[in-house]
Amino acid sequence: MTLGRPPEDFLLPADHGLHRLQRAAIVVAIIGVIASAFGAWRSPVQFYRSYLVAYLFWLGLALGSLAILMINHITGGAWGAVIRRLLESAARTMPLLALLFLPIALGVQELYEWARPEAVAHDPILQHKSLYLNVPFFLGRAVLYFVAWSALAFFLARWSLAQDGARDDRPAGWLEQLSRGGLLLLGLTATFASVDWMMSLEPHWFSTIYGFLFMGGAVLGALAFAISMASAVADRPPLSEVITPSTMQDLGKLLFAFVMVWAYFSLSQFLIIWAADLPEEIPWYLRRLNGGWKVLILGIIAVQFVLPFVLLLSRRVKRSTTRSAAAASSTGRAATSYGSWPPLVVLTASPGGSGRRAAGGGVPGGAARTPPARARRPRGAS
Repeated sequence: MTLGRPPEDFLLPADHGLHRLQRAAIVVAIIGVIASAFGAWRSPVQFYRSYLVAYLFWLGLALGSLAILMINHITGGAWGAVIRRLLESAARTMPLLALLFLPIALGVQELYEWARPEAVAHDPILQHKSLYLNVPFFLGRAVLYFVAWSALAFFLARWSLAQDGARDDRPAGWLEQLSRGGLLLLGLTATFASVDWMMSLEPHWFSTIYGFLFMGGAVLGALAFAISMASAVADRPPLSEVITPSTMQDLGKLLFAFVMVWAYFSLSQFLIIWAADLPEEIPWYLRRLNGGWKVLILGIIAVQFVLPFVLLLSRRVKRSTTRSAAAASSTGRAATSYGSWPPLVVLTASPGGSGRRAAGGGVPGGAARTPPARARRPRGAS
């Protein structure tokens, strides 16, 4: 969508605030690399844990951007054309993210209980799962994930650029066909990746909806990021001619829908596990609903669901770039916290890392506050 203008007209001016933000981000990144190297030298175990949490956040933005791109190529809609380049830029970071996966590959035994032979030798459950949860297969699957994701990002961006200069609809057809199969491939690989990198931190616990939660949060975070960036570049022409109040309203409606989807998936998992009250499942929530973690999850519910739900009901908010950006920014921050919440509880539980531990493990300020896992409700209680 060039409005009859050459692409150069859509480049940001040299004095735009995003250029200053980019320079500041580069400085922060350099400081972060130095601090991480020092932290890895002082405490390798803590470095790997912190690195995994941060890595999953940035990976979620790229995966969520891929998903939104393919959804738009399948369904159509002007809203996607407005944020397409932003999403493609985020998705094209996939090769870099593949390279940045190396510290996780090097620290797999520090992060995952199932990767330590001495732990597997004394645990029948880990022995039963060792056909899938073993280091060579784990790394092989990671290579497969990144090859698939990088290929999708490459061809989506390449054919999208070809579409701008094409005089026929062939590139659009290629993009639609790629997106049909690509969305299925992304769903499968992202689900397995969430099991490998997040859920296997607690190898005795499992959830069949975990992949949906991971991708739901990734799409929500990516859409919040795209809306925030679109609002930041909509202050001057010619971009202000493309990012109109009507377009912002469409993006706001989509953000509202994904907020509801995220809430549905999260509540579904909670209700199913709570109702079943099984000793192998319920400790996952008991550890996360006590002490400081309880405060964190209540804050996430307020900021990631209640606040955007109330704000995005308003047509005026959705049509305003600044108000939409505020709602998206709030949602994006909360999505980051929610994505970090499950692994953080495990990774801060004990110096030994993940694995089977007391039900109160990982509770800030007191690890033994959680009641027994099989605490039955009184007969007749609702």
